[in-house]
Amino acid sequence: MAGAARLLLALARLVALARLGSARPGAWGPAPLGEQLAAAGAQLGWRNLSCSACRVLFSAIDLGVQMQTNEARIERLAVSVCTELRLARQEICQDAVRLFEKDVVSAWVRSVLRPAEICGLLVGARCGHWDILSDWNVTLPPTPKPPVVPPAPLPGAPTARLLFLTDLHWDQAYAPGSDPACKDPLCCRGGRAQGPPHAGAGYWGEYSKCDLPLHTIENLLQHLARGPPFQLAYWTGDLPAHNVWQQSRADQLRALRTLSTLLRKYLAPLPVYPAVGNHEAAPVNGFPPPYVHGNQSSAWLYGAMAEAWEGWLPPEALETLRVGGFYTLRLWPGLRLVSLNMNFCSEANFWLLINATDPAGQLQWLVGILQAAERQQEKVHIIGHIPPAHCLRSWSWNYYRIVNRFEGTIAAQFFGHTHVDEFEMFYDEETLSRPVSVAFVAPSVTTYINLNPGYRVYQLDGDYPGSSHMVLDHETFILNLTEANAPGARPRWQQLYQARQAYGLPSVFPADWDRLLRRFQADERLFQHFWFLFHKGHPPREPCHEACKAALLCALRSGRSADPSLCRALRPRLPFAHVQALWRQRRLC
Repeated sequence: MAGAARLLLALARLVALARLGSARPGAWGPAPLGEQLAAAGAQLGWRNLSCSACRVLFSAIDLGVQMQTNEARIERLAVSVCTELRLARQEICQDAVRLFEKDVVSAWVRSVLRPAEICGLLVGARCGHWDILSDWNVTLPPTPKPPVVPPAPLPGAPTARLLFLTDLHWDQAYAPGSDPACKDPLCCRGGRAQGPPHAGAGYWGEYSKCDLPLHTIENLLQHLARGPPFQLAYWTGDLPAHNVWQQSRADQLRALRTLSTLLRKYLAPLPVYPAVGNHEAAPVNGFPPPYVHGNQSSAWLYGAMAEAWEGWLPPEALETLRVGGFYTLRLWPGLRLVSLNMNFCSEANFWLLINATDPAGQLQWLVGILQAAERQQEKVHIIGHIPPAHCLRSWSWNYYRIVNRFEGTIAAQFFGHTHVDEFEMFYDEETLSRPVSVAFVAPSVTTYINLNPGYRVYQLDGDYPGSSHMVLDHETFILNLTEANAPGARPRWQQLYQARQAYGLPSVFPADWDRLLRRFQADERLFQHFWFLFHKGHPPREPCHEACKAALLCALRSGRSADPSLCRALRPRLPFAHVQALWRQRRLC
């Protein structure tokens, strides 16, 4: 009892300090801690924590671990902190702590980080310094980079249609007519809706912090099956819903198997090439590198993925999938696919507290794949879930180096995760002015938060000798929920826009997106049109001007994280730290 009393006394002091309030790192002015946490309540995740709240939480856990307190006491302590700081309802705090505590404490004990350092990782560098994630480098091949040949698809050459699906987020408890404005991190799952008639969650989805019912996802796949054929399909993860505080391994496996079966049912005989999302794990974001063995490893998930995707992937791809969640395969002569497990770069993957140096050796493996492709004159598509600029700094900068070195081999990059419609630019490392690549970041199928359901179709330089295999154009399609949920209406998936037509682009190569960024800066009407499309035709009520615009343009120009030099060409009026902090506040996932 004496140990527990000391823990509670320390907790009381920490909570008292936190209640004094402080400015959120990078915020526009000081605000009480309670207001900061209330404003962050859109989802349950590390990014909800202010710097003060993060230090309180992990100081309490660290104290408990150092005193060798048993798991039950640490659980009670963490629940108390979560409840006191109003991160969520007590019931959600209890469920979340029970789900996360074993893995988080295991990673914590094996790491050398202390509270200020871990919060520097999870909340941002301004909240603490973390030496464990110091710079590291992959080894690039000694052979010189081949001369860069500008893309020149042959006029009249064959093209290919690529279906791109990401962030389906099936909510197994979605209930039409239920409360879409609840106080929990995820709504539309029960409870009476307040307000006028028909104020409850729509049958096909809802403009709120809600995910999708299965019948909406199945309707999308039925629509795709009736349309023009595709030659390729990429599917970049995030299958379960955002009820991260109550998910089990069984829940995640049900989502994996159900959605994989549906895609096979409606898209066959087209093979689908997946990538692993951050929500597939239980708990969310928990992806231990392969050196973690036993029940805490990811073998339960990767093995189930290999089983579910066996008809789509060849044996050699399934082998690396089972080990680390990544793989490569040849799509057709002259074109290779690499599917990366971007959880090994994730700021929210607590297992990287142990060692974040090229987890699973994935980036060095990627160098080897690209080097072999260069020798064999193959082009490469890279797919993944989390975009590179959202990654830990060293991982992101190494990936940027790899893209620069293999500029002539990497034909396209495709990511998801953010739920919105955007892109990330890559420039030559010498001058940071010559565009070398663009990472396309496609919008989500889910509505989370306040969005229309959507999907992307890319037009590629097709399958013929000497093809560049680059993206020639892309289209975004949505389900307009206002129309679909109207009484007597039927769902109608419709084109929202086509990139070249919407932005007046001659092509969609990296140089075209670089010029478009400059046009956004000078042409306010064009930028506001982009803001509308960025949100899949349902933008927030708050307009995007001044600081918001500066932050977004900086993010679009930044293919690697935490690099103010990439934004200097835009000459933002705000300090980089403010720009970066403002954009982090807008992350949906």
